[in-house]
Order: sequence, then C-alpha cells, then structure tokens
Amino acid sequence: MAANLNVVFMGTPDFAAVILQHLLSRPQTMISAVVTQPDRPKGRGRKLTPSPVKLLAQENGLHLWQPATLSGPQEKEFLASLAPDFLLVAAFGHILPQKILSIPGYDSLNVHASLLPKYRGAAPIQRALANGEAVTGISIMCMRPGLDCGPVLLQRPLPIGPQDTAATVHDNLAQLGGKCLVHTLDRWQAQDLVPVPQDES
Repeated sequence: MAANLNVVFMGTPDFAAVILQHLLSRPQTMISAVVTQPDRPKGRGRKLTPSPVKLLAQENGLHLWQPATLSGPQEKEFLASLAPDFLLVAAFGHILPQKILSIPGYDSLNVHASLLPKYRGAAPIQRALANGEAVTGISIMCMRPGLDCGPVLLQRPLPIGPQDTAATVHDNLAQLGGKCLVHTLDRWQAQDLVPVPQDES
C-alpha cells in the first residue's frame, strides 16, 4: 500500500467543498490543514457567513485556517511547518504567490473547471455556456506563476446538454473534479503521470 500523502487543501465555495469531500474519502491522504477565506457578511442582515469549505472542515474535525492574506512571512512559515507533499487548490479566491506555491515537497495542484488552455481565469463555466460550447471539463494542473498556465496532469471532458444550466454544469464539474483529483493522486503515487505543457499556440 502506498504511503500516505500529507496535503493542505485550499478552497472556499461549494465547488471546492465537493472536491474536499472526495478527498476525505481517499484513505491514503492526510489533510493536515484546510485553508479557506475569512467569513464574509451576507444577506440583508450582513451576518458573517462561513464558507462551505469551512463548514465541511469543521464537520470532519479538520484543522482550519482562515488567513486574511497569504503574503506575509508568518503565513509562509505556518504552511511550511506543516511540511505538505502537496498544496491542493480549488476555487480558493486568491492568486497564490510563488513563495507559497514552492512550499510543498512535490507540487501545488489546481482543479480548474475547463479544458485548459481554454477559459483560463475566472468564471470558466459561465464563459463556456455563453460561447455555446458542447463540451467542457476538468483540468488538474501544476500551479506556476501566471494565470492557469502550468503543465496539465489530467483532463476529463464533460458534455454540456441542451437542458444544462450553469448550476447543473457546476455541480457535475465539481463531482468530476473531485474524482479527477483523487485519480491524479493515485496515479502520482503509482508514478504514472507525465505533466503536459499547455498549448500556447
């Protein structure tokens, strides 16, 4: 049996919570911390509301961290003290500086809701639908400086049907993203992955 991987998960909305749930089902993964955005005021009463990832982390007794920023030396020191093999990122909400991306022993991986290099950046689901795409998908990529430009480890397509909405595509991609991330970690431990540079042409 493969040794456990020590990971830090970083994410915020429902999309990320679904992916974290898949990660929790992988016995060979030790989640040493979950990093999510600080609680935000919502609704008419502007009540501070925790993120879906925070709620799931609390339900499962995971170590939770909600930094206001990741740019200071204390934040880097804290993450480095966890000695993660991977940072696993899904819709975290901030661009991560290189000093954070370089902390893990293996790499920092991002779950992106498009077939890169298409629809890099924000709102890939909405842009795919607005452009009438018949297929979208999930990319698991190694994070590098720049916008979603690192080499891709795994991609899986998802057809968009005539009845699909942004909500159904979102939910289907979240489930697919969780499965793809678990599969990526399995293949990484089996030494069965080759990073493929994105086509910049």
